[in-house]
Amino acid sequence: MVEESILKELIKGARLARSKAYAPYSGYKVGAAVLSSDGEIYTGCNIENASYGLSNCAERTAIFKMVSEGKCEIKAMAIIGSGDTPAFPCGACRQVISEFATGDTEIIVLYSEDKYQVYTLKDLLPHTFKLD
Repeated sequence: MVEESILKELIKGARLARSKAYAPYSGYKVGAAVLSSDGEIYTGCNIENASYGLSNCAERTAIFKMVSEGKCEIKAMAIIGSGDTPAFPCGACRQVISEFATGDTEIIVLYSEDKYQVYTLKDLLPHTFKLD
């Protein structure tokens, strides 16, 4: 279980990242914060593109930033969307999360600014695709 102080930092990071989202087409802004195995927090926002398939989700942005800094293990992640609807990771993000996490990795999904639920990766993606 993620410590309360770390949980608060992840939520704060996700909120800050959401404020930087580039979402001129959907208007739906998402922020994510990833806790790496060494205790560093990496944040990311969704980045849309006029060619929708070239858009990138907040979760993958944060993970790619973490990996580009040489870290390859997610300890926990927080995700916040716009409004009062939960921002669960899409299927592509769940698969990318599974590349760098274990089934017990905690995914904190914010339902609103002050309400959240903690899931494990195996709750969200019970049958991951792995090559090993």
